[in-house]
Amino acid sequence: VQLQASGGGLVQAGASLTLSCATSGRTFRGYALGWFRQAPGKEREFVAAFSRNGGSTYYADSVKGRFTISTDNAKSTFYLQMNSLKPEDTAVYYCAADKYLITSSLSDDAQYDYWGQGTEVTVSS
Repeated sequence: VQLQASGGGLVQAGASLTLSCATSGRTFRGYALGWFRQAPGKEREFVAAFSRNGGSTYYADSVKGRFTISTDNAKSTFYLQMNSLKPEDTAVYYCAADKYLITSSLSDDAQYDYWGQGTEVTVSS
């Protein structure tokens, strides 16, 4: 599975941005889907994820209520809608997928097999 992340950019605090992660035209049904981010000088951290059955979503506490993960199966693309952006959201955002990931491991980046190349988000104050 090849993933292509896009949609990053420079925005002001309070703005919204939607990131996209397109698969290689291949269905991602049955895959766990996740978004992670890495700020300068920091380790990569979990942002949001869909469970393999698509029935449940999970968010980091820092983005809960502001970010929404969603999918468009027809386009083989999943998204991260980011609202009320803060300067601390500045990071390179990565999308990831895995066919066998269990729910308890969704926030563990080491468990994902497939990764997009990252898209940079900069939020100015």
